Amino acid sequence: MNAKSRRRIEMGTRVLDFSRTHPDASAGYTAALTRLEALLGRADELASRQRDGLLEVRGSTARKRELRRAMRQAHLTHLARVAKVAAREDPDLAQKFVLKPGTTTYLAFRTAARGMAAEAQNHKELLEKHGLVDTVLDDLSRALDQFDAAVEHGTRGRQAHVGASAELRAVADEVVQIVYVMDGLNRYRFMQDAELLAAWESASNILATPRPAAKVAPEAPPPSGGKVRPAA
Repeated sequence: MNAKSRRRIEMGTRVLDFSRTHPDASAGYTAALTRLEALLGRADELASRQRDGLLEVRGSTARKRELRRAMRQAHLTHLARVAKVAAREDPDLAQKFVLKPGTTTYLAFRTAARGMAAEAQNHKELLEKHGLVDTVLDDLSRALDQFDAAVEHGTRGRQAHVGASAELRAVADEVVQIVYVMDGLNRYRFMQDAELLAAWESASNILATPRPAAKVAPEAPPPSGGKVRPAA
Protein backbone atom coordinates (compact mmCIF):
# COMPACT_ATOMS: atom_id res chain seq x y z
CA MET A 1 0.00 0.00 0.00
CA ASN A 2 1.47 3.36 -0.96
CA ALA A 3 1.79 6.13 1.63
CA LYS A 4 -1.07 8.22 0.28
CA SER A 5 -3.57 5.37 0.34
CA ARG A 6 -2.34 4.23 3.74
CA ARG A 7 -2.86 7.68 5.28
CA ARG A 8 -6.38 7.85 3.88
CA ILE A 9 -7.30 4.37 5.10
CA GLU A 10 -5.85 5.13 8.54
CA MET A 11 -7.88 8.34 8.64
CA GLY A 12 -11.03 6.39 7.71
CA THR A 13 -10.36 3.96 10.57
CA ARG A 14 -10.02 6.83 13.06
CA VAL A 15 -13.24 8.37 11.77
CA LEU A 16 -15.06 5.06 12.12
CA ASP A 17 -13.89 4.68 15.73
CA PHE A 18 -14.85 8.28 16.53
CA SER A 19 -18.27 7.91 14.91
CA ARG A 20 -19.04 4.75 16.85
CA THR A 21 -18.19 6.58 20.06
CA HIS A 22 -20.23 9.65 19.05
CA PRO A 23 -23.10 8.26 16.94
CA ASP A 24 -25.81 10.22 15.14
CA ALA A 25 -29.28 8.81 14.54
CA SER A 26 -29.90 10.45 11.14
CA ALA A 27 -30.43 8.09 8.21
CA GLY A 28 -27.85 9.84 6.03
CA TYR A 29 -25.15 9.68 8.67
CA THR A 30 -25.91 6.02 9.37
CA ALA A 31 -25.72 5.21 5.66
CA ALA A 32 -22.38 7.01 5.34
CA LEU A 33 -21.02 5.17 8.34
CA THR A 34 -22.18 1.80 6.99
CA ARG A 35 -20.50 2.51 3.66
CA LEU A 36 -17.32 3.63 5.39
CA GLU A 37 -17.21 0.42 7.41
CA ALA A 38 -17.67 -1.68 4.25
CA LEU A 39 -14.89 0.22 2.47
CA LEU A 40 -12.46 -0.27 5.32
CA GLY A 41 -13.24 -3.99 5.35
CA ARG A 42 -12.58 -4.11 1.62
CA ALA A 43 -9.33 -2.21 2.13
CA ASP A 44 -8.14 -4.90 4.56
CA GLU A 45 -8.91 -7.61 1.99
CA LEU A 46 -7.09 -5.72 -0.75
CA ALA A 47 -4.08 -5.04 1.45
CA SER A 48 -3.82 -8.79 2.16
CA ARG A 49 -4.10 -9.60 -1.56
CA GLN A 50 -1.50 -6.96 -2.32
CA ARG A 51 0.92 -8.47 0.21
CA ASP A 52 0.25 -12.01 -1.02
CA GLY A 53 0.92 -10.97 -4.60
CA LEU A 54 4.18 -9.31 -3.63
CA LEU A 55 5.28 -12.36 -1.67
CA GLU A 56 4.47 -14.59 -4.64
CA VAL A 57 6.56 -12.39 -6.92
CA ARG A 58 9.49 -12.49 -4.49
CA GLY A 59 9.20 -16.26 -4.08
CA SER A 60 9.07 -16.69 -7.84
CA THR A 61 12.17 -14.54 -8.32
CA ALA A 62 14.11 -16.51 -5.71
CA ARG A 63 13.05 -19.81 -7.30
CA LYS A 64 14.01 -18.66 -10.81
CA ARG A 65 17.39 -17.51 -9.54
CA GLU A 66 18.00 -20.85 -7.84
CA LEU A 67 16.99 -22.89 -10.89
CA ARG A 68 18.98 -20.76 -13.31
CA ARG A 69 22.11 -21.08 -11.18
CA ALA A 70 21.70 -24.87 -10.94
CA MET A 71 21.13 -25.28 -14.69
CA ARG A 72 24.09 -23.06 -15.64
CA GLN A 73 26.50 -24.71 -13.23
CA ALA A 74 25.45 -28.33 -13.80
CA HIS A 75 23.18 -29.25 -16.70
CA LEU A 76 24.28 -26.71 -19.31
CA THR A 77 27.94 -26.99 -18.38
CA HIS A 78 27.75 -30.77 -18.89
CA LEU A 79 26.09 -30.33 -22.30
CA ALA A 80 28.63 -27.70 -23.39
CA ARG A 81 31.61 -29.84 -22.46
CA VAL A 82 30.24 -32.94 -24.14
CA ALA A 83 29.36 -30.92 -27.25
CA LYS A 84 32.90 -29.52 -27.39
CA VAL A 85 34.31 -33.03 -27.52
CA ALA A 86 31.64 -34.19 -29.99
CA ALA A 87 32.48 -31.23 -32.24
CA ARG A 88 35.34 -33.32 -33.66
CA GLU A 89 32.62 -35.18 -35.57
CA ASP A 90 30.23 -32.25 -36.00
CA PRO A 91 32.15 -28.93 -35.97
CA ASP A 92 28.99 -26.81 -35.65
CA LEU A 93 27.79 -28.61 -32.55
CA ALA A 94 29.87 -26.80 -29.92
CA GLN A 95 28.43 -23.39 -30.79
CA LYS A 96 24.90 -24.64 -30.18
CA PHE A 97 25.60 -25.09 -26.46
CA VAL A 98 27.10 -21.70 -25.62
CA LEU A 99 25.12 -19.11 -23.64
CA LYS A 100 25.62 -15.99 -25.72
CA PRO A 101 25.85 -12.45 -24.28
CA GLY A 102 22.39 -11.02 -23.69
CA THR A 103 21.01 -14.07 -21.92
CA THR A 104 21.09 -12.37 -18.53
CA THR A 105 17.33 -11.87 -18.28
CA TYR A 106 15.15 -14.76 -17.17
CA LEU A 107 13.21 -14.78 -20.44
CA ALA A 108 16.37 -14.83 -22.55
CA PHE A 109 17.89 -17.56 -20.39
CA ARG A 110 14.75 -19.69 -20.61
CA THR A 111 14.69 -19.37 -24.41
CA ALA A 112 18.39 -20.26 -24.70
CA ALA A 113 18.18 -23.20 -22.28
CA ARG A 114 15.12 -24.59 -24.05
CA GLY A 115 16.99 -24.35 -27.33
CA MET A 116 19.96 -26.24 -25.92
CA ALA A 117 17.73 -28.96 -24.50
CA ALA A 118 16.11 -29.36 -27.92
CA GLU A 119 19.51 -29.51 -29.65
CA ALA A 120 20.68 -32.13 -27.17
CA GLN A 121 17.64 -34.26 -27.96
CA ASN A 122 18.25 -33.85 -31.69
CA HIS A 123 21.90 -34.90 -31.34
CA LYS A 124 21.43 -37.28 -28.45
CA GLU A 125 23.01 -40.29 -30.14
CA LEU A 126 26.19 -38.43 -31.04
CA LEU A 127 26.42 -36.73 -27.64
CA GLU A 128 25.97 -40.00 -25.80
CA LYS A 129 28.96 -41.40 -27.69
CA HIS A 130 31.05 -38.63 -26.13
CA GLY A 131 29.79 -38.81 -22.54
CA LEU A 132 26.29 -37.34 -22.35
CA VAL A 133 24.55 -38.65 -19.23
CA ASP A 134 20.88 -39.41 -19.89
CA THR A 135 19.73 -38.34 -16.44
CA VAL A 136 21.28 -34.88 -16.90
CA LEU A 137 19.11 -34.26 -19.95
CA ASP A 138 16.02 -35.53 -18.15
CA ASP A 139 16.78 -33.38 -15.10
CA LEU A 140 17.29 -30.35 -17.36
CA SER A 141 13.85 -30.87 -18.87
CA ARG A 142 12.29 -31.05 -15.40
CA ALA A 143 14.19 -28.00 -14.22
CA LEU A 144 12.96 -26.02 -17.23
CA ASP A 145 9.37 -27.06 -16.47
CA GLN A 146 9.85 -25.86 -12.90
CA PHE A 147 11.34 -22.62 -14.22
CA ASP A 148 8.26 -22.10 -16.41
CA ALA A 149 6.02 -22.72 -13.39
CA ALA A 150 7.98 -20.14 -11.37
CA VAL A 151 7.54 -17.62 -14.20
CA GLU A 152 3.78 -18.22 -14.19
CA HIS A 153 3.60 -17.82 -10.41
CA GLY A 154 5.47 -14.54 -10.66
CA THR A 155 3.16 -13.27 -13.38
CA ARG A 156 0.09 -14.23 -11.36
CA GLY A 157 1.48 -12.58 -8.24
CA ARG A 158 2.36 -9.40 -10.12
CA GLN A 159 -1.14 -9.20 -11.60
CA ALA A 160 -2.70 -9.71 -8.17
CA HIS A 161 -0.48 -7.04 -6.64
CA VAL A 162 -1.12 -4.48 -9.39
CA GLY A 163 -4.88 -5.11 -9.41
CA ALA A 164 -5.18 -4.87 -5.63
CA SER A 165 -3.08 -1.70 -5.58
CA ALA A 166 -5.31 0.00 -8.16
CA GLU A 167 -8.52 -0.94 -6.35
CA LEU A 168 -7.01 0.09 -3.03
CA ARG A 169 -6.35 3.58 -4.38
CA ALA A 170 -9.97 3.80 -5.51
CA VAL A 171 -11.22 2.64 -2.10
CA ALA A 172 -9.00 5.18 -0.33
CA ASP A 173 -10.38 7.95 -2.55
CA GLU A 174 -13.96 6.94 -1.72
CA VAL A 175 -13.13 6.93 1.98
CA VAL A 176 -12.09 10.58 1.63
CA GLN A 177 -15.36 11.40 -0.16
CA ILE A 178 -17.46 9.86 2.60
CA VAL A 179 -15.54 11.62 5.37
CA TYR A 180 -15.94 14.86 3.44
CA VAL A 181 -19.71 14.43 3.63
CA MET A 182 -19.60 13.48 7.33
CA ASP A 183 -17.41 16.48 8.08
CA GLY A 184 -20.17 18.95 7.24
CA LEU A 185 -22.64 17.33 9.62
CA ASN A 186 -20.13 16.92 12.43
CA ARG A 187 -19.09 20.56 12.25
CA TYR A 188 -22.75 21.44 12.67
CA ARG A 189 -23.21 18.90 15.48
CA PHE A 190 -20.19 20.07 17.46
CA MET A 191 -20.18 23.80 16.75
CA GLN A 192 -21.03 24.45 20.41
CA ASP A 193 -18.58 21.85 21.73
CA ALA A 194 -14.98 22.89 21.07
CA GLU A 195 -13.54 19.73 22.60
CA LEU A 196 -15.54 17.34 20.42
CA LEU A 197 -14.95 19.48 17.36
CA ALA A 198 -11.21 19.36 17.97
CA ALA A 199 -11.42 15.59 18.45
CA TRP A 200 -13.29 15.24 15.15
CA GLU A 201 -10.76 17.43 13.34
CA SER A 202 -7.94 15.28 14.71
CA ALA A 203 -9.66 12.04 13.67
CA SER A 204 -10.49 13.25 10.17
CA ASN A 205 -7.13 14.84 9.40
CA ILE A 206 -4.84 13.31 6.78
CA LEU A 207 -1.21 14.05 7.50
CA ALA A 208 1.25 14.39 4.64
CA THR A 209 4.57 12.58 4.83
CA PRO A 210 6.96 14.88 6.72
CA ARG A 211 10.06 16.12 4.94
CA PRO A 212 13.40 16.76 6.64
CA ALA A 213 13.44 20.08 8.50
CA ALA A 214 9.84 20.77 7.52
CA LYS A 215 6.61 20.80 9.44
CA VAL A 216 4.00 18.11 8.89
CA ALA A 217 1.34 19.61 6.64
CA PRO A 218 -2.29 18.55 6.21
CA GLU A 219 -3.14 16.88 2.90
CA ALA A 220 -6.27 18.52 1.51
CA PRO A 221 -7.21 17.41 -2.04
CA PRO A 222 -10.81 18.55 -2.70
CA PRO A 223 -13.14 15.83 -3.98
CA SER A 224 -14.76 17.99 -6.63
CA GLY A 225 -13.47 21.52 -6.39
CA GLY A 226 -13.23 23.78 -3.39
CA LYS A 227 -11.18 23.41 -0.26
CA VAL A 228 -11.89 20.60 2.15
CA ARG A 229 -11.18 21.09 5.82
CA PRO A 230 -10.03 18.89 7.36
CA ALA A 231 -11.36 15.59 6.04
CA ALA A 232 -10.13 15.63 2.47
